[in-house]
Amino acid sequence: MTPASAGTGVYQLSEEHQALREAVRRLAEKEIAPYAADVDERARYPTEAHAALTRSGFHAVHIPEEYGGEGADAVAACIVIEEVARVCASSSLIPAVNKLATVPIMLAASEELKKQVLPSIAAGEAMASYALSEREAGSDTASMRTSARLDGDYWVLNGTKCWITNAGQSSWYTVMAVSDPNAAKKSQGISAFAVHQDDPGFSVGLEERKLGIKGSPTREIHLENCAIPANRIIGEPGTGLKTALRTLDHTRPTIGAQAVGIAQGALDTAIVYVKERRQFGRAIAEFQGLQFMVADMGMKIEAARHLVYVAAAKAERGDPDAGFVSGAAKCFASDVAMEVTTDAVQLLGGAGYTRDFPLERMMRDAKITQIYEGTNQIQRVIMARHLLG
Repeated sequence: MTPASAGTGVYQLSEEHQALREAVRRLAEKEIAPYAADVDERARYPTEAHAALTRSGFHAVHIPEEYGGEGADAVAACIVIEEVARVCASSSLIPAVNKLATVPIMLAASEELKKQVLPSIAAGEAMASYALSEREAGSDTASMRTSARLDGDYWVLNGTKCWITNAGQSSWYTVMAVSDPNAAKKSQGISAFAVHQDDPGFSVGLEERKLGIKGSPTREIHLENCAIPANRIIGEPGTGLKTALRTLDHTRPTIGAQAVGIAQGALDTAIVYVKERRQFGRAIAEFQGLQFMVADMGMKIEAARHLVYVAAAKAERGDPDAGFVSGAAKCFASDVAMEVTTDAVQLLGGAGYTRDFPLERMMRDAKITQIYEGTNQIQRVIMARHLLG
């Protein structure tokens, strides 16, 4: 399924996509939004959202039907994340990170490993996290130091991964490690592995204290002679970084979707306020200066939304320009989210700066979308490379 309705020749979302949006929005407004402020204030995991998303099957819609999942297409997965992020960015990371961590398995793992990992996530019995970054290997992923050594029937992993979203909540971790330190190119010596929280030598660190997305725990994970069965390698040895980069083509649009959702939530809040707030004897929505701000916000959100959907569809099809468009979607949408949330705070004036309204939370949450899954500076490097060959 693509953004165009089959057989019509008209560019539009399908009826199934529209119905999905309505269903997720109803659930989000009823069962997630009421807890969003408390989740942020107390920096607690959004248990209500987790339960609601799992009960409704929206926690990992991307998993294929043969593994017990919904088998939803990439655009549908973006719609779910967008609508949840519209009310709570932290909660939107439940479906987003489940996808991020399982796409490498779907792309490259053996059938045996797929059957071991994916059904439990599809059923909501487990969650998954993605472990690529290290303190000294962020944008420069090939410089990672976490190692993997084959010892008989086991891979033994050692190292520390950082900035791991939902660490401690997840049971499965897709971990990148150096399996061949003598490879001709560093990037060719990295492999991917499926690590379980119960594996000996696995542990999680303390939560990071963050500016935003406070309801989604971010921790280090520690691997100390962590021994996992040899068949838990994802793909062939040395292909881990290649799989990781292919994965990001599929998942950067989901960060774009999260950014679009945050921006849409901010605009919706601002519109209600400017229609009700009166100054100089009339609603401030009647002042042209504010009207232009609202118009620009809406215009940019709509442009970002369609770029995200196109990128998701291109990645799913494997189009040659998927890498460029996925980077563009993530970069553009996150820049829009930061701009729109900042303007929304401005529209509410002093009220926007208080915790009485969700806009200061949305503004803080928006910032991370410009940073994770590759900073927007890195996205521009990727796009330039595609354009310049």
